[in-house]
Amino acid sequence: MQISENTVVSMHYTLTDDQGQQLDSSVGQEPLVFLSGAQNIIDGLDKALQGKASGEKLTVSVAPEDGYGEIHQELIQKVPAENFQGVDDIQVGMQFMAQTPGGQQPVTVIGVEEDGVMLDGNHPLAGKTLNFAVEIVEVREASEEELEHGHVHGEGGHQH
Repeated sequence: MQISENTVVSMHYTLTDDQGQQLDSSVGQEPLVFLSGAQNIIDGLDKALQGKASGEKLTVSVAPEDGYGEIHQELIQKVPAENFQGVDDIQVGMQFMAQTPGGQQPVTVIGVEEDGVMLDGNHPLAGKTLNFAVEIVEVREASEEELEHGHVHGEGGHQH
């Protein structure tokens, strides 16, 4: 069976950036299981997997606009250190949840300065080309319940 919208895909992957640094991998763990076409994974990878079958291996390069998007400068801002009450030692790389007009949003500390803390609300992989080495383990039809819920159930998927 080939991957198409509304099929359940089980795959192993290794994700690297353009410098070859490994960012994530499922190798040595359970494979990633997702419902194709349901926005369970980034669009660029899902589209590149269409038509592939069990046992296939491929490499996929996903541009930022098909991954986590470009970097939005308006999501980078300095806030007063007083906003971090109860945190004694703010370090670059720390992540917090910020209350925004649109609800809670994860932010990453990218700088600590005398007059405030620089925060970045972009996804950590925004602006990056993502390189995937993929091995398709299994492809199957999705159940009616999986289609209704928009995600995989059972082994490797969501449990209700």
